[in-house]
Amino acid sequence: EDQVSVISQEELYREQAWYELQNAYATKKPLTGTLSGVEDEKDNGVVVLYYKEYRILIPYDEMELKLAVHESDTEKTLRTRRRIALRYMMGCEMDFLIMGIDKESRSIVASRKRAMAHKRHYYYFDNETGKAKIAPQDVVEARVIAVGEKVIRVEVFGVECAIPAKEICWDWLGDARERYNVGDRVKVLITDIKTDPEKETVFIKASLKKLIRNDSLERLTRCKVQSTYTGRITDIVNGIIRVDLDIGAKAIAYHCADRRFPGKNDRVTMVVHRLDRSKCVAVGIITKIVRQCI
Repeated sequence: EDQVSVISQEELYREQAWYELQNAYATKKPLTGTLSGVEDEKDNGVVVLYYKEYRILIPYDEMELKLAVHESDTEKTLRTRRRIALRYMMGCEMDFLIMGIDKESRSIVASRKRAMAHKRHYYYFDNETGKAKIAPQDVVEARVIAVGEKVIRVEVFGVECAIPAKEICWDWLGDARERYNVGDRVKVLITDIKTDPEKETVFIKASLKKLIRNDSLERLTRCKVQSTYTGRITDIVNGIIRVDLDIGAKAIAYHCADRRFPGKNDRVTMVVHRLDRSKCVAVGIITKIVRQCI
């Protein structure tokens, strides 16, 4: 009896999900799934999503990926870059609009492009009230759809936006992948919106750090000139070594007195020679590499 009850519950769950999919298809209602696979074929590739155990297929052409195109790019090159971009997005949440259903095999083909266009129209263009639902300086929830070393890519109600390191946090950002993961939901401040009603296109800029209090100057006051502090190298840019001091302040060093070559994530000691309050950083030299990160 217990086994029969469990099976009937599973069947009920699947039938309910199937009804939701059919209803969404009939009413053109966007649904949300998780990107779980990228299948590349000779003629065309597809992305695999799952919605409550049902497999949803989205052709590459219906994904609306924002890739820079150069004159020298071949079809093979674009296909490779598109496949790499999709793999970075694995595990993210995305909306889809069902384009077709085969009731016998229960196979489903959908479009992310159409779902995003639906959301853009609803949130970024003037409605019956005479204004859009999202405007500059609004704080909204965004989905993290890809994460790189110095950038995260988010989707904000049908619009993709890349947020560079300088807009992610006030601290030195060594690697965004240490703080964010694909599938996260984050609060962002919309700093700019450009719309084209004729083409129904939307371009936005967003910031994470503008929602965080900047206490860099306050933490800099913990540093004393000619004092030595421990810290971790977060990055080396154009010969300038960026260090996160353990006391909480940011620092930069132009020279390393240790005979070994400093590298990212190395533990070091540093002597502070001066405080640059305009940039909220301590300036000095690295005296010793305590532990190298190899």
